[in-house]
Amino acid sequence: MGNSLLEQLKKSGLVDKNKAQALKHSQYKSQKQKAKKGARDAPGEAALLAQKAQAEKLERDRLLNQQKQEEAQRKAIAAQVRQLIETNRVQAREGDIAYNFADANVVKRLYVSQQIHQHLMSGRLAIAKLGAAYELVPMAVAEKIKQRDAQCIIQADHAVEPQQDGDDPYADYKIPDDLMW
Repeated sequence: MGNSLLEQLKKSGLVDKNKAQALKHSQYKSQKQKAKKGARDAPGEAALLAQKAQAEKLERDRLLNQQKQEEAQRKAIAAQVRQLIETNRVQAREGDIAYNFADANVVKRLYVSQQIHQHLMSGRLAIAKLGAAYELVPMAVAEKIKQRDAQCIIQADHAVEPQQDGDDPYADYKIPDDLMW
């Protein structure tokens, strides 16, 4: 029984020598291809790792690009705010009346004229922060600035009456608008 099927077919005359060699050659090729397919599985794992690394790199790049876009947008908004303040600030504001306001729980003081003081008290002007300086801008411009960056507008709500608490014992005593402190 040491005879293979191919040798048995040759002896019976069903297959000749050329067909037997062609069959052996095709079997050899199929075994080589199977071996190559098995070898492809190992690079498949490496390819998966490479794809995963590529996906992680793309995600990092996307996040970095998003951060750069947000930074550019912040700079553009800051430039718009600066331009609005610089082009619309009140030029002739110097005077001898001290106007006090609070900026980040620190009381600041501007010296303004009587007319500017009245405009501030009535709510026609607002105080905007430009760097370390304070500028006076019209209320319409202050609203535009507030839409872009609310932290730049220090004081713009004079015309709004404060809400009174129902059980406030000092509700009958109104604070005058022209009080100097």
